[in-house]
Amino acid sequence: MDAQENRNGQSGAGQDDLEERRIRTDSESSVDSMTRFVLPSLDGTPPKIVTMDEVSSMFKNLRNMELAHEIALNPDFKLQTYEPPSDSLEGSIKKIMHKAFWDLLRQQLERQPPSYDQAIRLLAEIKEMFPQMLSPNNERALAHINEVLDAAVIRQQAERGTIDFRSYANFVIKILSRSCSPARDDAVAALLEIDDVVDTFRGILEVMTLMKLDMANFMLALARTEIAANSVQYEKEKFSKYLREFHGNAGFPATEDWLQRHRSGSNVDETIYNAYMQLIDYPADKEFPELLRIDKERFAGLSWRAQRLILCASLISIAQSTPIISQRRENRIKLSQQLDIIVQDVKNRDQVATAIESCYEQIRSFVNKALEQENMPPMSDADQAALKSQVLKLANKASPVPSLMAKRLDGYVRVTLRSNGSIPPPPAGFVDFQEELVAFIASFRRLVSYNHAVFGEHFHQILNKTMSEESQANEEAIRAGSGMTAGQAQTAKP
Repeated sequence: MDAQENRNGQSGAGQDDLEERRIRTDSESSVDSMTRFVLPSLDGTPPKIVTMDEVSSMFKNLRNMELAHEIALNPDFKLQTYEPPSDSLEGSIKKIMHKAFWDLLRQQLERQPPSYDQAIRLLAEIKEMFPQMLSPNNERALAHINEVLDAAVIRQQAERGTIDFRSYANFVIKILSRSCSPARDDAVAALLEIDDVVDTFRGILEVMTLMKLDMANFMLALARTEIAANSVQYEKEKFSKYLREFHGNAGFPATEDWLQRHRSGSNVDETIYNAYMQLIDYPADKEFPELLRIDKERFAGLSWRAQRLILCASLISIAQSTPIISQRRENRIKLSQQLDIIVQDVKNRDQVATAIESCYEQIRSFVNKALEQENMPPMSDADQAALKSQVLKLANKASPVPSLMAKRLDGYVRVTLRSNGSIPPPPAGFVDFQEELVAFIASFRRLVSYNHAVFGEHFHQILNKTMSEESQANEEAIRAGSGMTAGQAQTAKP
């Protein structure tokens, strides 16, 4: 009986050990030593999940044209940490394995005597994470970390029962406090306030995951200048290769139509310039140029930024028909800020009418409150009806006020794009929206300049070829009308 119980006990212990080994193996990623990042969607493609090593390789050997294009043009482009959806199979598995990992660590530490297998594994993985968070130039710091978190020393301490798990936590927190960005200072400081050592290490790994994201985006920032400098040439080479593969027979009819619609005599540069300006409000019934389609959504976003600026300028111009707005600069500025907030989410025509109605209510309420503060009577019903009529007409972009503001914006953008870096004063109606106006022009200039740097030579070829063909056709028509041969026409030239 005792032998049987002993065998059962050994069997149970063996199963427990097997279960612990399984949890240790299956949950290695549950401490986030293999942090993954989300590469945001490019040109409608699904987001890509990448590791830190892939991030580093990606920036050193950039061969993805869409990625190079995005990094060069989007100053806000950043990586994000990857978290699988909580309701997905991957998310459920991750949650279960994380819990299993931390539960096992706690169970081992609470045994008498404690077991440190899971703790040693955790410290080893933390040690492996530091090179991904610190610059390679921090050789002394990395050497110190390797010395303190030496696996052989930690195992010897565990075997002797002298390991101080809390002291290792404090050491790691000290390193984090010295190497984190200012944005992480509070999170690191909060780790010292956690009494439970398991919860402390769990918090440490959460902060380290954020710091790995910081390092990934720091690498992106360092690579951005070089990528921007080389991406134009890279895209030109890819486009030239494409043309060679089609032996020069690749056609871009929508691009050619877009350029031809803006022909300005024989001035090719002026034609291209006018064509780019149309992108601020591109006709819905015209096919978008093929050679700009990689930036179609970006141009559409800029177009709506322009439409919102025009709408805001139109609204504040109408609101200034009331003296309490036109004669009180502080009131005008405050109302402009409120209107700007209301229209920020307008990104398609279906949203315009609702936004305009909200703007009318805001103007009416603001004006009446301003009048009340100065002990003046509120707007009369007739004045409110007139104001509402004027504001609601703005839903039609062809009505007089938005048409005027659109012309002013177009003229301002043209002047600014041709200036040598200096920004002229905003036109009437746009003064209170200068910050957004300047940001819009900077984004538009950056996008147009980049596209022209890549495709400008091809645009010139398209237009020069068309003008040459037209000239040749005219000469043939003249010869046909006069009955002269080609040789006679050539001889007759002065």
